[in-house]
Amino acid sequence: MTATPVPTLTLNNGVTMPALGYGVYQTPPDETITAALTALRTGYRHIDTAAAYGNEREVGEAIRRSGLDRSDVFVETKVWISDYGYDATLHAFDKGAGKLGLDQLDLLILHQPLPTRFDLTLEAYRALETLLGDGKVRAIGVSNFMPGHLDRLLASATVVPAVNQVEVHPYFRQADVLAADAAHGIRTQAWSPIGGITFYRDGRGSSTLDDPTLRAIGDAHGRTAAQVMLRWHLQRGRSAIPKSVTPHRISENFAVTDFALTDDELAAIDALDTGVRGGPEPEAITLENFGIAIPEA
Repeated sequence: MTATPVPTLTLNNGVTMPALGYGVYQTPPDETITAALTALRTGYRHIDTAAAYGNEREVGEAIRRSGLDRSDVFVETKVWISDYGYDATLHAFDKGAGKLGLDQLDLLILHQPLPTRFDLTLEAYRALETLLGDGKVRAIGVSNFMPGHLDRLLASATVVPAVNQVEVHPYFRQADVLAADAAHGIRTQAWSPIGGITFYRDGRGSSTLDDPTLRAIGDAHGRTAAQVMLRWHLQRGRSAIPKSVTPHRISENFAVTDFALTDDELAAIDALDTGVRGGPEPEAITLENFGIAIPEA
C-alpha cells in the first residue's frame, strides 16, 4: 500500500509532529503489536500511548518490527497521576522509556490535571521541563487541561506546553479550551476524535457515525462519516488520534488527506456541538478515585 502523505504540525518549540496519530487506548497488550504494526505499515508515523494503557512495551515492539528508522516515528506517551511529583515523574519517564525501548521520547505529557493536589501536578510538570532541558524528550505537554488548569500551570511554568490533548469531536467541541490553547500557542490534540463514546440526545443513545449531517457531507465527497470528522480536525489545525484494531478501519482513518471540506461544511460540523462531555470530568480526577500503580516493568 502506498502511504498517503500526512500533514505535519509545527509545535511551539519548532518540533514537527504528524497531524494524524494512531492511538492504542483500551487496546489489550496482546493485540497492540499487531494493531500498531498494521498502522505503521499503513503509513502512520505517529503513535500515541500512555503508562495507564498498559501497552507501552508492545508499542515499542511494533516500532522495532516495522523496520522503520527511529527518527521516522513520532512517539508520544503520558505520565499517570499516580506518578506525579518531581522525582516520581522523572522516574515515570524511566519506566515509560524503558518499556518502549527508547532513549528519547518525542512527546511526553501529563495525562490529567490533579485539581485536589495541583502542587503535585506542578512538580510533575517541572520534571517534564527538566527532561526537556536534558534532551530526554523533544517536546512536553498536558492532557485534559481546562482553561483554569492551564492558567494555574502557566503561572509557574517556564515552558509553555506544546500540546494539550483533550476530548474533541463534533458533539463536544470544547470551544473554550480550543480558544485558550490557541491564545497560549498550544496545539490542541483530539482524543476520541470521531466521538467513539455513545452520546445521548433526547434520552436516546446515538453515534456520530450515524449523524445525518456527517453522512450527507461524506456522501458528497464519497467518504465515511469518520473520514469527514478526521478531515474536519485536520482542516481546523488540530492533531487527531483515532484508534481501531480493525485493519480496514485503520486504513480508512488514514485516508483523509486527499479531499477537502468547504467552509460551509466545516461550519455545519461545528454546529453539531452539544456541550456534553463523554469522558470523565477533569475537575473530578483524584488519586483516591483514579490512582493506579504503574508497574516498573
